[in-house]
Amino acid sequence: MKKILCWAMLGLFLPFSVQANYAQRKDVQEFINQMVAKHNFDRTVLTQWVARANKLDDVLESIAKPAEKTLTWKQYRPIFLKQKRIDLGKEFIKENHDLLERAEKETGVSKSVIAAIIGVETYYGRHKGKTSVFDSLMTLGFDYPPRSSFFKSELEHFLLLAREVDIDVSSIKGSYAGAMGMPQFISSSYRAYAVDFDGDGRRDLWNSTADVIGSVANYFKKHGWKRGGDVVQRARVKRVPEDATRNNLKPHTSIADYRHQGIVTDKAYADDVMATLVTLEGKDGIEHWFGLENFYVITRYNHSALYAMAVYQLSQELEK
Repeated sequence: MKKILCWAMLGLFLPFSVQANYAQRKDVQEFINQMVAKHNFDRTVLTQWVARANKLDDVLESIAKPAEKTLTWKQYRPIFLKQKRIDLGKEFIKENHDLLERAEKETGVSKSVIAAIIGVETYYGRHKGKTSVFDSLMTLGFDYPPRSSFFKSELEHFLLLAREVDIDVSSIKGSYAGAMGMPQFISSSYRAYAVDFDGDGRRDLWNSTADVIGSVANYFKKHGWKRGGDVVQRARVKRVPEDATRNNLKPHTSIADYRHQGIVTDKAYADDVMATLVTLEGKDGIEHWFGLENFYVITRYNHSALYAMAVYQLSQELEK
């Protein structure tokens, strides 16, 4: 009995990371071979990095139950619409007004939306994540079968990014899913959309607020943001459609077709404007919204209707 109790107590103090001996695994060796052949990485160095990687059990637990899939809008909204986050956002806009103004002029993305993304992602740079990005991507790439292909690809991008911007692979911290810096770009997004907005010859999403602002704006522009376009409009529903709770993120039905179904909004839109019906469980009951093209663009940052609504509503508070 005492032995069982001792082992149980020991389990309370075990870390959530385990030396995984990844370098000995056949699937990891195949990945190393690919990086050497395709990108000319040094096999010895890459093998040493992989051998030191930890399997992060807490990352596997987190990826299995993200807040966007476990919380209702009633629970999710207060996390990001607290007065402190709104106040800090207004300060962020005031302190970086010229940069935000320039980004808005060049891309069409409003200052408040850019600031809201940074506010939702990292509390305006205060919470950038404490998880080793390399360990996280190794864990998810090789020990999370549902999305292993995606995370192996992100691991490949991360190693290429580290070489391109000259960063130490082992030193980079981020979210449990491998997102980095003030705007929490994943590695492929960093390589594709980050810009040198301060003109110093580097794309630095950790320390350059200018690069962060320019990169978020560029991300939205590249994904089709419409200058001055609406994000959502509240909808009135006479009869709830069968698929009302599925929240298809991409606009797929015209405003005219929705009108024929008895789903309307107070604002007049052209008949051919496309929208998607978003249904949320709010504080005062079920809410219905028309999600328009810019709503879909926000969900390219995080594929969640809750996330897009939080960003939008925070941006509205920041404009007040």
